[in-house]
Parts: sequence; structure tokens; C-alpha cells
Amino acid sequence: MKASVKNQMGSEANFRLIIEKEIKKFISTSELNLMPPENRFKIFDPPLVRFADADDPLFAQYKHIIGLTHLTPGEALAKTYNKDPEDFQGQLSVISWVLPISELTRRSEREETLVPSRLWVYTRWYGEKFNDALRQHITEFLTGRGFLAAAPVIQPYFKWESNEKGPLSNWSERHVAFVAGHGTFSLSDGFITEKGIAHRCGSIVTNLKLTPSRRTAKSPYSNCLFYVNASCKACISRCPAGAISEKGHDKIKCLDYSGSRIKHLRSEYNVGITGCGLCQVKVPCESINPIARFKNT
Repeated sequence: MKASVKNQMGSEANFRLIIEKEIKKFISTSELNLMPPENRFKIFDPPLVRFADADDPLFAQYKHIIGLTHLTPGEALAKTYNKDPEDFQGQLSVISWVLPISELTRRSEREETLVPSRLWVYTRWYGEKFNDALRQHITEFLTGRGFLAAAPVIQPYFKWESNEKGPLSNWSERHVAFVAGHGTFSLSDGFITEKGIAHRCGSIVTNLKLTPSRRTAKSPYSNCLFYVNASCKACISRCPAGAISEKGHDKIKCLDYSGSRIKHLRSEYNVGITGCGLCQVKVPCESINPIARFKNT
């Protein structure tokens, strides 16, 4: 590692803290994190930041769990820099963050039963534009200090496709967040963190070696009350598409509803994507990990 990099970043033990501070600083100061058009409040609350080992076996397993086209961190960085993934074995880390959606937005969404609120739609559209800006900022923060870094979601090779179960991408931010120990999945296919299920995720792959965060979940569904003790089915009744049942989430029904009943909001609010998100509010896991109380008993 070059001396100039050490001078700019400090000791290796401080790298994680420095990166986390940079992410939090960008979120607190960027004007892109202000809800349009009045810019009255922030789209996202302070983030959760964790780290994963790029050689974690789960990344390879995702090719079977999600799809063969899902990239490993090494494949993603190799595509970005036109290198061989084998060149990076044992050298890479993944930085993962969760951006909790603001209380004002969640409150507006709770009042809806058929279509998302305007603030929720703006969070999906403008909030993800901010998330992309954060991805770019942290990538440049690292490359400016001599490291290789890439945010797969904003690279040309990122793509969506479909199989018999519905849409899937070749880089799933939620699945990356699971490897980093942010939380677990839910009956609705959402991702329940210590700040709940109403959020957006992002990640960066880098050749800066970082100590991975500890993953404590006993199963991929450990934070979901339905799977823990069958005490909750709130997301089932919140879904206007009937896409959630005790069997799980029907992505095709969900997509069909978004393409028919919600599509008109794109022109109404002048956005390219709306999202739905009704199952992410007015549920026990909206803004907390609902099984946390069991951990303390």
C-alpha cells in the first residue's frame, strides 16, 4: 500500500470508521437528499453501514439462489476494470449501507391502501437518484485514494431480467446487505434491518481489505415475525395486489399491479418509477427489528 494512501486514510483499523463517516457526511450535507419540491426535510435518515468479505461463500451461492447471472464481487470489479476475477481472490471487500426512509414519508404511506403516497413515489425516484450519487461519491472517494472501487448498480453491465418467478437483477443490494449482516428477509420479500424494512440499500466493491461485520442471523428470515412464531401477517393484508400470502411473495402479481394500477402515477408525479411499498409500512417491522424484544428476554 502506498505511503500517500496511508497518510490520507490512516491505519487499516481506521478505514471502516473513515468510510462510514464519509457516507454519513454525504447523507447529511447533500442537497440531493432533500425531498422535492419544497426541500422541507431529508428523504433518508442517518444510515446503517456494514462490511462484507467478498469471498464469503454466500456470494457464490447466490448464483443458485437468485440466478446464474448474479455477479460475485470479484466478477463485478473485474468487469469494471477489464480484469480477471481470479486476480482479486482474497483481496476484496464490500461496503453496504441501508438508508432508512423518513418518518414523514412513512406516515404519508400509512394512510394509503391502494397506491403509494406522493412522498413515497418521490422517495423511490429522487431517493434512488440520491443513492446513485452516494454510490458515485464513495467510489470516487476510494479511487481518489489509490484503491479500485465500483458500485455495480451504476455500471453499464448492471441489468434486470426475468425468470419463471419474476424479475431479478445481476446485483441484488438486499442480498449484499444480508451478507454484510444488516438483517434478514421477510414474508413480503423485503429486508428487515435494525431500522426496519422501509429503506433503500446500496453497496460498493473495493480492493481495500476491510474487516467484515459480524453476521448473527440464524436463518435468512430470523427478523420476520411470521417465520419466527407465526404471530404476524400484517404485510398480507397491506398488499392491494394479493401478491403476499403465507407461501411468500408473488413477484409476478406484484409487478402486474405496479404496471397497471400504479402506472398512471408516473405521469401524474413526473417520475420514471413509482414503486408501491404499501407492505413496508403499517407493519410491526416498518422502522424496527420486531424480534429485538425477544433477544432481550
